[in-house]
Amino acid sequence: MSRPVAVKIEGLSKTFKTGWGKKYKVLSDLSLDINENEIFGYLGANGAGKTTTFKLILGLIHADQGEVSFWGKPASDYKNRSLLGYLPENPYFYSYLTAFESLDFYASLFDIDPKTKSERIKELLSLVGLEHAKDLQLRKFSRGMLQRVGVAQALINDPKLLILDEPMSGLDPMGRKNMRDIILKCREQGKTIIFSTHIISDVEAICDRASIIAKGELKEIIDIDQIMESQDNFWEIVCQGKDFKMPSIAENDFKKIVSGNRVILTTSSKDSAYILVDEVKRQNLNLISFGPRRKNLEEIYIKSTGQYIESDHKEITR
Repeated sequence: MSRPVAVKIEGLSKTFKTGWGKKYKVLSDLSLDINENEIFGYLGANGAGKTTTFKLILGLIHADQGEVSFWGKPASDYKNRSLLGYLPENPYFYSYLTAFESLDFYASLFDIDPKTKSERIKELLSLVGLEHAKDLQLRKFSRGMLQRVGVAQALINDPKLLILDEPMSGLDPMGRKNMRDIILKCREQGKTIIFSTHIISDVEAICDRASIIAKGELKEIIDIDQIMESQDNFWEIVCQGKDFKMPSIAENDFKKIVSGNRVILTTSSKDSAYILVDEVKRQNLNLISFGPRRKNLEEIYIKSTGQYIESDHKEITR
């Protein structure tokens, strides 16, 4: 049984003026349906149009054309925006307030009675794991702790829809794990979550579906479960040495990506894979890894955008 559509985006476009009469199209005819109670990943490189999309959804900027609705009601109606919670990519906090005082300030922006407000703040501090730091000034918080305060403020009005712009950006591995756990807990509470990122592993770990956006255009929408269940295997050889020369026998049965001083070779044929490994050894190059792999979101991203995202999030064009 299909779930209700929480967010419907139809033909959304946005152009900015860049000076001297020039215009730059940031978003082009974007159409998306985001289902209720799903975690939806919005995957793309920096400058792809992710933040612009969120600002259009939130009504912070106006679209050139297109419509957005929440649960079938126009997003332009300010009453419907009470359904939203939002964490910007670079949130600003009053650094001399404590975590409790900061959330109390944000709660005061909503029509919440004092008793409910106090209980809500305690619940949120527990959800994001900051009960121990509720009386500590934010200026003493780490980047990961500040991100968790940011999520708590986005949840202060108990929204049905949570929009997070690059919530894992700048976090260490433990901080990213904590953020993923918080997002999963929010879904358990019945919320719909959209988060943007350029970190593929975070999308694979927790998302139900994800879209790939590049240069303002929607390239593909992926069901993550279908990727994980796929039997579409291939062979991958990674070697050191960008001057690797392909043997003629394998030239028609491989894909090659050069990343810094590394060469990543993929082939659907086991025989071709072993030929390539022998050739790496013959050319006295360092073989980093070799073995079968299952098609994953990274390969889909490369195919859709023509770009490769390294594990350190550095983007390289093929």
